[in-house]
Amino acid sequence: MPAQIIQTNNTPFNKIAIDPVTLDIIENALRNARIEMDATLVRTAMSPGIREQGDAFPLIADHTGKMIVGQFGSFIGGFLDNFEGTLEDGDMIFLSDPYSCAGAVSHSNDWLVLLPVFKDGRLIAFTSMFGHQSDIGGKVVGSMPINARSIFEEGVRIPPVKIWKKGEYNDDLMKLVMHQTRKPDWCQADLNALIASCRVAARRVIEMATRFGDDVYISATQELLARNHRAMKSLIAMAIGEEPVSFEDYICDDGMGAGPYKIKCTMWREGEKVVLDFAGTDPQSQASINFLLNENMFKMFFGIYMIMVFDPQILFNDGFYDLIDVRIPDGSLLKPKFPAALSGRTHALGRIFDILGGLLGQKTPEFLNAAGFSSSPHVFYSGNDKKGDWFQLFQIGFGGIPGRPMGDGPDGHSLWPGFTNVPNEFLERYFPLLIERYETEPDSGGAGLHRGGNGIHMTYRFLAAGTISIHDDRWFVPPWGVNGGEPGKRARKILEKADGTSQIIGNKVEDVHVEEGDQLHFITWGGGGWGDALDRDPALVGKEIVQGLVTVEGAKAYGVIANANGDVDADATEALRSRLRQTRGELPLFNYGPGIETLRANCETETGLKAPVQPVWTTLEAAE
Repeated sequence: MPAQIIQTNNTPFNKIAIDPVTLDIIENALRNARIEMDATLVRTAMSPGIREQGDAFPLIADHTGKMIVGQFGSFIGGFLDNFEGTLEDGDMIFLSDPYSCAGAVSHSNDWLVLLPVFKDGRLIAFTSMFGHQSDIGGKVVGSMPINARSIFEEGVRIPPVKIWKKGEYNDDLMKLVMHQTRKPDWCQADLNALIASCRVAARRVIEMATRFGDDVYISATQELLARNHRAMKSLIAMAIGEEPVSFEDYICDDGMGAGPYKIKCTMWREGEKVVLDFAGTDPQSQASINFLLNENMFKMFFGIYMIMVFDPQILFNDGFYDLIDVRIPDGSLLKPKFPAALSGRTHALGRIFDILGGLLGQKTPEFLNAAGFSSSPHVFYSGNDKKGDWFQLFQIGFGGIPGRPMGDGPDGHSLWPGFTNVPNEFLERYFPLLIERYETEPDSGGAGLHRGGNGIHMTYRFLAAGTISIHDDRWFVPPWGVNGGEPGKRARKILEKADGTSQIIGNKVEDVHVEEGDQLHFITWGGGGWGDALDRDPALVGKEIVQGLVTVEGAKAYGVIANANGDVDADATEALRSRLRQTRGELPLFNYGPGIETLRANCETETGLKAPVQPVWTTLEAAE
């Protein structure tokens, strides 16, 4: 039964023609309101993940629930169709359970707040924000157990409930929820920040409607949606053909010894619509790497990617959703069945962007991106400091962004453009550790005309005994290059003990004990390269040697002979490039590196880790 909207004024809105100046003012006012939501959040939250890194996602929607500005796309239509209750002025919805909102949030760490905005008795908008909570209880610190077999092991699950009802705060509900977390102070502050952000945006919407009139405001939001629809319709016709194209990539492992897991998507156009079909994706995992992919969320991913590659000036919103048909098989890695574990869905989420890049560029290779969005590395560190006080760190790391048509991939950057690093000074002030190194990993970006972004080498020295956990990927299957570019280097993690011994540890590990003086070398993957590396300007390669982005040995991948000062030997470079061109074959459109079986055979030698074994599913799972 759909939600019942309680309005005291049921007068319908009138459609009004909007002049371009008014539309531009309202559009930019909405953009600014979205920015103000972010600013309110980071000034109010307490956890490093939200306060310092910005791991939260705002949304302002129209009166029907379609996103006008935001990042992840709107879940509100699906929520309204399935919420068995009323929504009225003074209500606010709170939820975190992915299965109760069809994956609008994709693991229970994401707490979401939804505020219906009323003016003069009529619903005129929705504002929403969700953010990653550093701990929601469950079996491990940080609430992201690698070996979880069901979502019940991953912490508190919150179905859609009213945190505010007719203006009254549900204090008992909050006491119950906060009682489940190891960090109630952080969680309460972060939740208050989400609420404050939604209220700020609601005020701005009401101010706009008051200034221009309700009918003008509503008509402007509808025109923004219609404009996006027209633009996306044109982009789809230009960039996507009727002949199906497919692409597949792999999550390296599940942290339990099995892998890799395939994600496959096939794309084609039917008339003015594009179909994206994930048939051929592996069945769901028994571990927590499943990703409950909301269809509208993926439509937004697709739209963002199209717009960023082909026309970055377009304001992306939900106006184009009817132009996209997303098909995800039930029981697959991307649509697991309840109660499958979901906390480690980050790797599949990142891989979706790599797959989009591989799909969208096949018709127009000049627009191809290499691989490198790939994942969102996490590190956890917890214990009791020397005073006996509990500490708990959750931090997101960054890999190398792929080489692109317009230039090199950024070094050590998040796949989400709005994310920032946690300042080292903050880490050293609030946690018992020192950051001994924080720099790019030279040569980790794939060689190309446009170099893939380098990964990050971050060294933590622990000043108190405790436990660490790591969530990362791209350690087994490298990030591929395109248009002749080389793959990026893979991730690795090294634990150097205080006694001088060291060991390679996995990229998905849990509850690893560390002592005072131990060091963790947290090294992430580089992005794949774009284009022929032998066409890169030798002087630029020499400059990057000086900058520490490329080594003297690594410069040879570009056919460049130079010294440590970056001085290029022009004659030797020309001779080397000539030999390389003569001995290599035709440059591939996609350079994946070795095949899976070769990677398995060489895994322990190359990575120091045992190769993951092929996942095994029951006949029923495989059929589904």
